[in-house]
Amino acid sequence: MRIEQLEYIAAVTQHGSLRKASERLHVSQPALSEAVSKLERELGVTLLDRRRSGARISRRGRELLQNMVEVLEAVDRLRTAAGDQAAGHHVVRVGTVSTATSTVLVPAVRDFRAAHPGSTVEVLNIQQGEIDQGLQEGALDLGLVNVLAGDDAPPDLVDRALVHGRPVAVLPAGHPLASYDEITTDQLRAEPFVAMRAGYLMHRFAHRLFGSAMPEISYTTDGAELGKIMVAEGLGLTVLPHYSVVGDPLERAGLITHRPLRHDATSVTLVLRQRRQQHVPLTVRALTSALVDHARSHDGTTPAPAPSHRT
Repeated sequence: MRIEQLEYIAAVTQHGSLRKASERLHVSQPALSEAVSKLERELGVTLLDRRRSGARISRRGRELLQNMVEVLEAVDRLRTAAGDQAAGHHVVRVGTVSTATSTVLVPAVRDFRAAHPGSTVEVLNIQQGEIDQGLQEGALDLGLVNVLAGDDAPPDLVDRALVHGRPVAVLPAGHPLASYDEITTDQLRAEPFVAMRAGYLMHRFAHRLFGSAMPEISYTTDGAELGKIMVAEGLGLTVLPHYSVVGDPLERAGLITHRPLRHDATSVTLVLRQRRQQHVPLTVRALTSALVDHARSHDGTTPAPAPSHRT
């Protein structure tokens, strides 16, 4: 058994196919496949389900994945303890729902890279369910997700609150509703609406906010970043956590703005989610610290309801 074989299995799990894993690892696909086959023969189990559409980790492979990850983490600890310079290069994989990508994640990654120039941060904009699965399988190191009060982390995962906030209406800076101090649900219903796709927390919140009387949904999109661009282009309004808007480049450029939602006291929290594990690699701890530092600058910026001068 070689360490490279375990790394190959982890890469196939993360990237979803032998082809993508071979491209990322700069190893030929036949060589990667043969290395995995040798490991399967040695262990006496089938680790990959090979089909015409591609290869995916098998059920038995998924059961053994955590053991493989623990071996790789032990090797990483050994290299670090021995002062192996090669251990300085580590890929930190972050799954994010993109709500706070530009306001928290990007500046944190910038600081992390300045302190750890030999390391790489790989960011995947995916839905919360995919983030949870990636963390549980060891394909992701960290996850950034939004939660509402009462939401719990899945088994074997732990949450660390980064930013507490509330949903706000997001609209173009020149929109007539920008002259209001607060936006009512009825006012939002009368406007074209940019909705988040099912699987995102703000999709769930919108249905809670509007109930059975949803506004006209002009567009449905994956994640906050594209939603904000659509709002800036005048395609509709949306609702997002305030920390997704405050400090966003589009807001700083004067292209979008936000207003509190009248009579809505919903609390939404950006959390950092990761696996329960005894040893956390140095680079993962470093990026975690950078995320916490930048989150502090947003926490406490929740817009308070102001007396409305228009109704």
